[in-house]
Amino acid sequence: MELAQYRELASFAQFGSELDKETTEQLAQGERIREVLKQGQYQPIPVEYQIIIIFAATRKLLLDIPTAKILDFEKALRSFIDSKYSEIPASIRETKQITPETEELLVKAINECKAGVFKGR
Repeated sequence: MELAQYRELASFAQFGSELDKETTEQLAQGERIREVLKQGQYQPIPVEYQIIIIFAATRKLLLDIPTAKILDFEKALRSFIDSKYSEIPASIRETKQITPETEELLVKAINECKAGVFKGR
């Protein structure tokens, strides 16, 4: 739904010169959602990692990352979670959902990755 709204706003924004803060944020959010949906050909991403990055994008946790760096961040986040928070993808894989406990850990992992591993990239 957010992606459809983004496309509509993006086409409308082409004709306007000044956008309000909310519209600008919606456009930035849509750009990030579009980026996280990209996958390399013959490079499938496990479902639990797709869920993790879509969660990050839809919760607006990627707005402070430049659009051009989203795919790099996604790779860094997967590696970071594998090494430090392996229980997150395991929980998603086993329970087929993001429990409140997993959500809390996931937000913590995303923020840690942004502040540490990915800072300055």
